[in-house]
Amino acid sequence: MTVFLVCAGLIGLLAAGLTGYIGRLRGAKRISLGDGGDPEMLAAVRAHGNLIEFAPLSLLLIYLLQGPYGDGWMAVLSVLLVVARFAHAGGMLGLVRHGRFIGAATNSILLVVTSALLVLAGFGVRF
Repeated sequence: MTVFLVCAGLIGLLAAGLTGYIGRLRGAKRISLGDGGDPEMLAAVRAHGNLIEFAPLSLLLIYLLQGPYGDGWMAVLSVLLVVARFAHAGGMLGLVRHGRFIGAATNSILLVVTSALLVLAGFGVRF
């Protein structure tokens, strides 16, 4: 559970960091709403938006795995989620080459794996 809690906290800090970055960009570019047609602002807003769209569901599904599968699966998938979310944000902001693809693909695979494991656990099948 400790690894999950640390990873969930890191994702929360990433969300806060992206929020702050967007706020600074809005002030510097004088864009109060939306992206103002600015590519840098659009990338920052989408990096934050994508995190908010996918991280909560991913964290919930990983958390639910603890019951049927214990801490092992939860720890591995939590670390993968953190790597995926930071890679995606870094890729969207131009800091990590191919980070957007790596992060999105990893998070998508993670959603499929966690969902499948939960379905299997619902039928009494565990690995």
